[in-house]
This record gives sequence, structure tokens and C-alpha cells, in this order.
Amino acid sequence: MAEGLPPEFFAREDESADESFYREPRFTTHIDDATITALTAYYREVLAPSNRILDLMSSWISHLPEEIRYRHVAGLGMNESELAANPRLDEHRVQNLNTHPHLDWPDDAFEAVMIAVSVQYLIQPFDVFDEIGRVLSPGGRCVVAMSHRLFPTKAIYAFQVMPPADRCRLVGAYMQRTGRFSNIDVIDRSPRNADPLWIVTGTAGEVARDFTS
Repeated sequence: MAEGLPPEFFAREDESADESFYREPRFTTHIDDATITALTAYYREVLAPSNRILDLMSSWISHLPEEIRYRHVAGLGMNESELAANPRLDEHRVQNLNTHPHLDWPDDAFEAVMIAVSVQYLIQPFDVFDEIGRVLSPGGRCVVAMSHRLFPTKAIYAFQVMPPADRCRLVGAYMQRTGRFSNIDVIDRSPRNADPLWIVTGTAGEVARDFTS
């Protein structure tokens, strides 16, 4: 699927430096409370306290269960103030993945990598997901949570014109194309009468077959 997408699908209305757009902190949430609760419940199910976790495209809140202390939680995002205010992060780094997709962690550094309601802003997603597969240990899990809200000037065109099912397939293709993921799946955890929640997951360490869900 991804190979057939036109280049303009990864274009944005605002191609100015992301550092300018994210310079001012935004201490707000981008999904409603019921959907946050649903995402936290999913993390509670799939993440173990022994996990080393990377919260990619992170902010001032990671939506992790408050009662669970994980082995190590690293965060990477665009705003220093937001990351410094996140109580779940044991370390954090400011980095623009759209200009520097390389992750400055060694191979097999994490058992889980999360991206929460931010994947729509990546303009080099295949490079980023290749890096995610590299830093995950074999059997590690990539969890990409999506909803319907976005900053329209910074989200790629594909996420503004594709229906939800195709957006999920696109993210699955990001994983599949790296050759680093298997068991790629889409899960709908949308609460009733709240923001939708679609989750795309993949397991690191094996070459994936074609993703067609």
C-alpha cells in the first residue's frame, strides 16, 4: 500500500520549521478523558513493570497507569518544558524526528515503544519506524494510538484525506516495510460517546508478512 502513495501524501500545509510551531508549551490533552482512560487501560494490559519503555513524540503526560512503576521510561519530544513536566519520564530528549529520524539509543534498548496521537506528524515515517524496530528488543512491542484530532497545518496530507481504516493500514505499512515487525494488528478501543481510539501494534524481531488488515 505505502509504495503506491504519491509523495504529496507526506506533505503538509505548513512546511516551516517544526521547532517554531512547538516552541511554546501546550499543557493540554489531545483526546478526551474517556479515551485517555481507554488508552491507559490498554497500556495496563500490554506493558509489564519490568519493561523499558520509550514514549516517542512525548509531551507532559504519557497516559501510563499511575499505580505501575516501570523499569525505565524515556521520552522524546519537541518541547523541553512539556517533557520536563512529565512525572513518568526517567529521562527525556528534545528532538525533531522530521529532520533527525535516528534514535540515539542502542539496539535492543527497550521492550516497548509508544506513540500516542502523534504519528500523523511524521514526514519520514519509514525511517522512524526502522529506528523503532532497531531499538526494540526481540519480542518487544510497538504501540501506536490514534484518534481523529490533529493540528491541520502540521499533519501530513494522507491523514487528512484517508478514512480511519486506511490510516491504520498506512501505519501498519510503516511497520511492515521495515522488515522488523511481525504480528501487525489493528485494535479498536473507542469508548462510547467519546473520541475514537484506534491502536496499531507490531512485535519486533521477525520479518513481517504483508499487512493487509
